[in-house]
Amino acid sequence: MPEHMDQSAPLNAEWLADSVARALDEDLGGDPGCDVTAQSTISASTTVEGSLVMRESGVVAGAEIAREVLTQVAHRFDLPVPMLDILVHDGDVVPDATAVAHFEGPGHVVLMGERTLLNFMSRACGVATHTRRWVDALAGTGAKVLDTRKTTPGLRELEKYAVRCGGGINKRMGLYDCAMVKDNHIVAAGSVSAAFDAIQAAYPQAPIQVEVETWEQAHEALAAGATFLMLDNMDSQRMASVVASVRALEHDIGKVWLEATGGLTVANAADVARTGVDYMSVGALTHSSPIIDLALDLR
Repeated sequence: MPEHMDQSAPLNAEWLADSVARALDEDLGGDPGCDVTAQSTISASTTVEGSLVMRESGVVAGAEIAREVLTQVAHRFDLPVPMLDILVHDGDVVPDATAVAHFEGPGHVVLMGERTLLNFMSRACGVATHTRRWVDALAGTGAKVLDTRKTTPGLRELEKYAVRCGGGINKRMGLYDCAMVKDNHIVAAGSVSAAFDAIQAAYPQAPIQVEVETWEQAHEALAAGATFLMLDNMDSQRMASVVASVRALEHDIGKVWLEATGGLTVANAADVARTGVDYMSVGALTHSSPIIDLALDLR
């Protein structure tokens, strides 16, 4: 089940270092590259200080990105690494105008790294903040919100980390760590049971989830041995009926984990949770979260 993954894992340091390096190459035009504005308007010896500020309320995610960006820029140009004092923790809910960090160091480093660190952090904080809205909407219902693979290419590690910061749960990182039998797999294999059996034979250790749209499909999946079902695009009445039918069988077959997906909104989240599902998967956590407005302000 989703909780088999480490939901408290930090942002992967190797991924972060590589992603920041590529983002800096993109912005500076190579390694080391250049900033035609900053490097012509101030000297390399100029020191600046200021704050990284959230200009709207939200959930903090990826605060350490600022340190990685500034460190890499400093090393590229053989300049001192700015002092950075991070004042919050990832997962904190903060009001607008909150200073996330204070910094002091070479102006070239700060100005050349500014946009890269803001791009990463604005995205991460936006995903975390959106996720927290879902977590709050489901509070007390027993249901939990999951993310999906609908992530920005190249940013999956960041976006799924941000979901964790917001209190959501990572369902799977990719195609390699959990099998999900969907409609096209069923068509290709010939049936739900054929697809399920084939996965068990080829990858016996892989968790398997089966997407179903009807009670008949759910029954076939359970008969094949599935214990994790995705209830796809069901209205609340039909979903409640399928959930009740599955729960009635659990005395004999053991716990079955049920996930709702399709047509979910923050407004209807509590109603869907009342059907008795364990999870709701929401692609919008990562594909439609607005960014949080952050700024790097000198003083």
